[in-house]
Amino acid sequence: MILHTPKFGIDTAQPIDISLPVQLNGYNPNCYYAEQPTAQVITFGDSFVGSVAAGGSCNYQRLHITPHGNGTHTECYGHITAEPVTIHECLRQFLFTARLISLQPQPTPNGDLCIFPEQLEEAMSQNTPEALIVRTLPNTEDKKTRHYSGTNPPYFHPDCGLLLAAKGVQHLLCDLPSVDKEQDGGKLLMHRNFWQYPQATRRHCTITELIYVPNHIPDGAYVLQLNIISLMMDASPSKPILYALIPQL
Repeated sequence: MILHTPKFGIDTAQPIDISLPVQLNGYNPNCYYAEQPTAQVITFGDSFVGSVAAGGSCNYQRLHITPHGNGTHTECYGHITAEPVTIHECLRQFLFTARLISLQPQPTPNGDLCIFPEQLEEAMSQNTPEALIVRTLPNTEDKKTRHYSGTNPPYFHPDCGLLLAAKGVQHLLCDLPSVDKEQDGGKLLMHRNFWQYPQATRRHCTITELIYVPNHIPDGAYVLQLNIISLMMDASPSKPILYALIPQL
């Protein structure tokens, strides 16, 4: 099926999944010392076992997962608030104009690797997308299973949040474990600047972390479908999907 607009079509038959699947065999990215996802077979005495392999009638398991630490996840401003705010409340639309850009984090004077607002400004086109997807370079496949805890991975300079908010970018997606420095004393300035919290909170805006965009996907314009589960928490495991644009004759 192809969806049409006056300017372009969207080929929904060729979705580009930029999420990382949550696996139960330990082959997941991991950050902030989160435990690996696990599943436990549920049993009721001798009458029921939730495993067909063990003789049960169906598979019935309890899943243990940490959305912020186990894989691709989308978070709302409730990530940094004392009052409970949920991603289910904040994300009410799911299709957005999007732009994919590739950037190489640059060294800072203290030796960190950082994405600077000047890089974002140069890579973005004049037409500001609703969603910006940042693929960091080098883009190696070990991102799919990398353990980031305690490694001080690259992050966004806090002023990137101010730039994106000023330009009206509503959704930021990246392949980093966090848009902020791993250990920043709890400041989370990039998060705060992007959401403009608390002075003028952008309540409908989201940040998605730990995506993976394969190298063969070119930079450029797309339509983003941002899928979450209906979870009443500040973040949800998510499945962002890109669709290529087809120019209309």
